[in-house]
Amino acid sequence: MNAVDGRDAARAIDALRRGWPVRVTATDGAIRLMAIEGADAVTLKDFDPMGRADILISAARAATLKLANQLAAADPASPVLIQRAPWIDADVATAISDPVLDLASPMKGPFRARTISARAAASAALRLARLAGILPAFFLLEEEGPAEAQVSADAIRFYEDASNLEIATRARLPVSASEAAEIVAFRSRDEPREHVALVMGKRDETPPVIRIHSECLTGDVLGSLKCDCGPQLHEALHQIADARWGILLYLRQEGRGIGLVNKLRAYALQDQGFDTVDANVRLGFAIDARDFAVAARMLDLLAAPQVRLLTNNPNKVAGLEAAGVKVIERLPIILPANPHNERYLATKRDRTGHQL
Repeated sequence: MNAVDGRDAARAIDALRRGWPVRVTATDGAIRLMAIEGADAVTLKDFDPMGRADILISAARAATLKLANQLAAADPASPVLIQRAPWIDADVATAISDPVLDLASPMKGPFRARTISARAAASAALRLARLAGILPAFFLLEEEGPAEAQVSADAIRFYEDASNLEIATRARLPVSASEAAEIVAFRSRDEPREHVALVMGKRDETPPVIRIHSECLTGDVLGSLKCDCGPQLHEALHQIADARWGILLYLRQEGRGIGLVNKLRAYALQDQGFDTVDANVRLGFAIDARDFAVAARMLDLLAAPQVRLLTNNPNKVAGLEAAGVKVIERLPIILPANPHNERYLATKRDRTGHQL
């Protein structure tokens, strides 16, 4: 096994999702963690019999609790440590970590922030939470003790590295938009999410029309009216089919990279009056946590260094070009709004720079 191995991150993600303790190491030290989301009175007692574990959250969530300023909150990987008080049990910690519960438990605190000695390890732990699709909130101990998995900050970075993607297989796949289509599956040795590309038309020397589409179960499959993902996907398929040739990249980055469960938590926050940007931030995540280097790697493997990109999002253009793909033209996708997604579309336009 290599000194840096993404499988360590995979094991740590599995342990966190099961509610088991994990050790995260970095150049500045080591910490032991238990995800608050997976903790209960019994497992917390086993992990922390003396009741001394502090609470690690992101600066974005800490800003909501008045423990960090907005400058710190702008970095979702910036860690904040809440000093443990005798009255903070598993239930109180859950209320601290989950903003969906803020209306049900508005009175929290007083809290005191503590200095984090292993700051790099804590930042790595917050990244690991996003990869696991759980809330970025942990019980934290800096002392030695048992852990089901151990992972280094370097291993987490290796796990996220898009260059590990390779083509797994490909097959002909006639679809309603085009009978001349081929599906190509991509995966890495360490990371379980499998991305796919749908290549349509007859390849020639011209740059393909492409669409980078992030998975959206609610919109793509269930027909959600809260977003425009489903309609954008189908419109893109038809525009690609009408071109000389093109590629749909379907990325397994649900909820702009925070995972399905956290996306549904963001939906619950939207029902409480927050827009899509504020919902992600209140959960403790970046506004957009997707990795467009994944798309660039897929295009490299498909030998498509120059593209015409179907998007209203200038960040996708910047993300692709930063990863080495030349975007020679941005093609907008224009679709009507509905009463359920009007505010969502306005937020994308006004707060994240989407353009037509």
